[in-house]
Amino acid sequence: MSEFSAASTPSTPGALLELAVRVARDAAATARRMRAAAIGDVQTKSTATDVVTAADKAVERQVIEALRESRPGDGVLGEEYGTTEAAEPSAGSVRWILDPIDGTVNYLYGLPQYAVSLAAELDGEVVAGVVVNAATGDEWTATRGGGAWRGDRRLHGSAPAGLGQALVGTGFGYDARRRAHQGRVLAELITQVRDIRRFGAAALDLCAVAEGTLDAYYEKGLNPWDWAAGGLVATEAGIVVSGLSGAAPGLDMVVAASPAIHGPLHDALAVLDAAGGP
Repeated sequence: MSEFSAASTPSTPGALLELAVRVARDAAATARRMRAAAIGDVQTKSTATDVVTAADKAVERQVIEALRESRPGDGVLGEEYGTTEAAEPSAGSVRWILDPIDGTVNYLYGLPQYAVSLAAELDGEVVAGVVVNAATGDEWTATRGGGAWRGDRRLHGSAPAGLGQALVGTGFGYDARRRAHQGRVLAELITQVRDIRRFGAAALDLCAVAEGTLDAYYEKGLNPWDWAAGGLVATEAGIVVSGLSGAAPGLDMVVAASPAIHGPLHDALAVLDAAGGP
């Protein structure tokens, strides 16, 4: 029986995080090791700029196999292969939400901003998550109610004086029409904030807000695997993570900011119709 058998991995946030960290670290090592070969096997998905490498698929398969070995009854939602549900989901069931390489374009170009993101969802609520920057080995973790951490340092976000002093991260979709709309929003917002950054990996952006290297982050078009783990890290660091106009965070919009500026940023994005467009 495996060291991490289902019997030895209870469905508690701490135990799920421990498993997630071990699996994500191994996956990050695979991504690093495969990079030189993987970027020679690049395909596209929704558009010609939406790329997927051989490593994305290999890392996702590796994680799924590791999770099945440890907890064979769990479901998995992954970016590349979709949903593998438990045979008979029941109360107390766990679903894992996985982005094998968040920041694939960065991976392709050798920019050190790409990550393995793995979250555990218990009865529909994310309770544990880890984000590992595969290029650097930096690691962020969180459990529901247990705080957010980078290594052994607890995270508390930042406290900018106001929206005008906020460094704000964002990202863009792959569809040209959506990018055009996002560009118009950005052109108006940039006059209301300190500056804008675009790093190209949503999970790492959310972790940056959690540790205060960004004051806020927003993006339209994020899937669950893009923000499940990073969103928990941000939330547990005291960051407000929401959608717009009372909506939950999701495909239409994810806004993450410290309580001091979340309201003003939210309102600015609502006025600019950031959740609208294609």
